[in-house]
Amino acid sequence: MNSSSCFSKLLVLFYFLLCSACSVAPWERGNLAKREMLTIPYPVRSSLRAHVFDSKEASSGGLGAAGGGCGCN
Repeated sequence: MNSSSCFSKLLVLFYFLLCSACSVAPWERGNLAKREMLTIPYPVRSSLRAHVFDSKEASSGGLGAAGGGCGCN
């Protein structure tokens, strides 16, 4: 390892340790619990769309012909 690589890894480690020391005040926790703050705001809808997408992709033909599945399995 060269010194610049070691230094950059230590810098990234320091950054993560610095960010993990942040605290959330009790009055800010309500804002973090809102639906807009979720990575997937509508998990049921997202899982249904993923299921339909996977079903359609799995029903494609072997020669590139487009197929379509209903997603009802």
